[in-house]
Amino acid sequence: MKLIKFSHHEDFGHDWYVQVLFTKRWALFQGSVSWNDFPSWPYLQMKSGTGDVLNIFFWVYNFGIDVTILGRTWDWGRNDIDSGSYVE
Repeated sequence: MKLIKFSHHEDFGHDWYVQVLFTKRWALFQGSVSWNDFPSWPYLQMKSGTGDVLNIFFWVYNFGIDVTILGRTWDWGRNDIDSGSYVE
């Protein structure tokens, strides 16, 4: 189990990620803040199930926030390999 991890990705905008108390499969808390190059209509999405106890996603114009509580760990390694910035 790891305590905390921060990451930044740039792909059609900027995404900043954080994971707290996570294993290879599960995380107690995960969150992201995004600034996208392409604006969108505002929306709010809340879900429970399919891998997450609670997931809240909020989007307004270019700005987005995603928060997951007790969910499957996001696989940043696959994204890092695709972008060429993967470091073990």
